[in-house]
Amino acid sequence: MIQEVIGVFLERIGLRRRLSRRRVIRFWSCLLSLCFLAFASDAARSEELGTLVHLLLERNPAILAARRSVDARRAMVTSARTLPDPSLTFETMGNLLPPTLQAGDPSSARVLRFTQEIPFPGKLDLQGQIASAEADAESWKYEEVRREAVAELKMAYYDLYLAQKLTDVVEKSKELLTQFTEVSEARYKVGQGAQQDVIKSQVEVSRLLDRLLILRREREVALARINALLYRAPDTPIDRVPELSKPSFSWRLEDLYRKATDNNPLVRMNRKEIDRSELSVALAKKSFYPDFEVGFSYYNRRDLPEMYGLMFKAKIPLYFWRKQRPELESATASLLGQRRQYDDTLATLYFRLKDPFLKTGTDSNLLELYGSAIVPQATLALESSISSYRVGKVDFLSLLSNQQTVLEYEMKYQEVLVDYYKALVTLESLTGEVLTP
Repeated sequence: MIQEVIGVFLERIGLRRRLSRRRVIRFWSCLLSLCFLAFASDAARSEELGTLVHLLLERNPAILAARRSVDARRAMVTSARTLPDPSLTFETMGNLLPPTLQAGDPSSARVLRFTQEIPFPGKLDLQGQIASAEADAESWKYEEVRREAVAELKMAYYDLYLAQKLTDVVEKSKELLTQFTEVSEARYKVGQGAQQDVIKSQVEVSRLLDRLLILRREREVALARINALLYRAPDTPIDRVPELSKPSFSWRLEDLYRKATDNNPLVRMNRKEIDRSELSVALAKKSFYPDFEVGFSYYNRRDLPEMYGLMFKAKIPLYFWRKQRPELESATASLLGQRRQYDDTLATLYFRLKDPFLKTGTDSNLLELYGSAIVPQATLALESSISSYRVGKVDFLSLLSNQQTVLEYEMKYQEVLVDYYKALVTLESLTGEVLTP
């Protein structure tokens, strides 16, 4: 079927008669190979940030461990609400060896006894609510671990991008300096230039090589961090990071603060800790009331009628000033401490939001300044100095100064762009809103 389709296609383009069957098969094989390579290339490029975040959530050990901790807490809720295990007792009273009943003795009997402890009404419900609050707090702790891991992955990803872009900028500058070297050598040979120009250009090339080595190390560090977070081999390669553009950001600080107070894991965790402490205080007050125990007994006696018994027991908190009252004071102090901790969390949250928020505004202005003014102007100045140097109107030091200015601000633009993205990532982890594309 496929060969027929290819045959029709070849007939339409006028190649059917010119190609033999073997050549048609060879043509088809090459076409399939090219398609496979294109698909493989697209698949390799598809490992972008969204894909990496998905892998992180599935494979990161810290996230998986935090998720299991939540499951463990959830499993304890039902247990906390359940009555204590009952007791079943068997006794025999009579002869010891052999263990037989004594005839005519009413106290000699085989006894089967069942007892059940019953806490004071309300205690089990409070214990269940405490366990549920602890599970909720653990779930927000998991959310904090998840957000921190995602933020760390994005930071490493943007560091990888920065090392990649800075390498491109330095490589381009190195090629330009190599051309300067060739021009200066040509001018020196004809007596129009100085030897120091050639040496100076070679020194600048060596400096750029030094920068490239540092950038290569930074790229490897970022790559290793990404692979560590994804729990895979440290040398697993990642294809070239796609180009980043300045994302739109129109949030107000007040809106971000409102989102953070509702969705910040640390704030929500503190709230659940306050709930747990309030329930613990209520449970400590309940401890001033007695717990109960009921029982049923069956007596089997030799040559005497069977006998049954009922039992009711109450534990009286007689020494409440030495046990129950200190427990209540401890629970109350813990509650007050949790409330102060919550106030401190809210107080520092605004600062933690304002710092990256202000950074986004500053970086946005810098990106506009670098992209529309400084870099284009510095590039024009460099192009003009190159033309002037070729005809001897500008000295070599001025040419190098313009080249270094372009290099500096092109690198600065990429650094500010990555800082802008990192500030958005910080805001993401604090508010739970997706701010980066």
